[in-house]
Amino acid sequence: MRFLRTRFVSAAVAVAVAALAGACSSQPADMLSPKSSAPSPESSPADTAPAQSETSVETLPSISPVASPPAIRPEIPETQRRAAAASLLMPAAVNYDDALFKLNAGVGGIFIPSWADPGLLTEPGRDIWALRAQVGRPFDVAIDFEGGRVQRFSEILGGFPSPQIMAQGSPAEVEDTAFRIGQTLASHGITVDFAPVLDIDGAGLKVVGDRSFSTDPQRVGDYGAAFARGLQRAGIKPVFKHYPGHGRASGDTHFAPAVTPPLGELFGSDLIPYDIVLPQITGPGVMVGHMVVPGLGDGLSPSSLNPHAYGLLRNHHGFEGIAYTDDLTGMKAITDHFSPDQAVVAALAAGADQALWSTNVDINFIIDRVVEAVANGAIHPQRFAVAHERIERRLNPVG
Repeated sequence: MRFLRTRFVSAAVAVAVAALAGACSSQPADMLSPKSSAPSPESSPADTAPAQSETSVETLPSISPVASPPAIRPEIPETQRRAAAASLLMPAAVNYDDALFKLNAGVGGIFIPSWADPGLLTEPGRDIWALRAQVGRPFDVAIDFEGGRVQRFSEILGGFPSPQIMAQGSPAEVEDTAFRIGQTLASHGITVDFAPVLDIDGAGLKVVGDRSFSTDPQRVGDYGAAFARGLQRAGIKPVFKHYPGHGRASGDTHFAPAVTPPLGELFGSDLIPYDIVLPQITGPGVMVGHMVVPGLGDGLSPSSLNPHAYGLLRNHHGFEGIAYTDDLTGMKAITDHFSPDQAVVAALAAGADQALWSTNVDINFIIDRVVEAVANGAIHPQRFAVAHERIERRLNPVG
């Protein structure tokens, strides 16, 4: 693992971080540990090579060729960049005031962590429904609710079996269970579920284990698709995770860098569930994890910050929906190497559409850094426009 700690940042990510650091500080960036000093959170409630565009990701291995570039989007005018930048962010919100402050800053959605005030789900006048009335514009509210050991606020939202136990039944039964999960989430104003897990239980990792439907990629895909259909029947957006597959990684990205088998091996295992679910489920999201994949780009960068990972998702699987990051501020695979603003900029530059984080970071500082990154080229203007377009289609659908 030593080589990962000394050569962790890819060229593309390093340039994005260097450009950000140059814009924010007179001190040169340290590429081994490029953390910058951010101002403390506001005292408000709670809280390459040249930068690559979506059309210029280098050719992936021949097993997954790059598709034709998408049509060129108009660049977002400078006067609209701040609002567009905010829409690409999904910070955690720990209570009503925190959520309101961040939503008033323009974020595209909020994430409810396990330590949030339960009143966000239960207290009339200070719950999600009250937020929607107060804010007066569409926004997403996301939660981790897989069943089993990852089901937030089960005392309010109900208790459901783990995916491993669900898979002892039929896909139709899993769909019905997910529908009931979706109904209770929707009744509390939640719109996005970071589930189901498409990781294969292939390496005995505690972080995966019973969160996985199976050791068999085909079964994982079949049951994952069923779970997603159930959520969608209830009006909840499913988000498949953790792309391109955490199940056979060397460890848990919450605590350290983790390495998967080489890319060539993933096509016959970890990527199979995505091959199954993405063609048949309309409008899902995909969460990109922090695993390092040998053979994917430089083979040293976490997938969430690796443009080749997003290229694989778009071009091998044909995915056109929203790509979310895993938590950028609560997992040591990222936080040991990047400050929050650097991680957000690097992820958006690489191909993420919505950057997710769980800790209390100054939201306006992050928005400022994203706007600066677009201005100085760390985030390519086309990449920025494509991400904003996807979020706009989600929040303000036409027809």
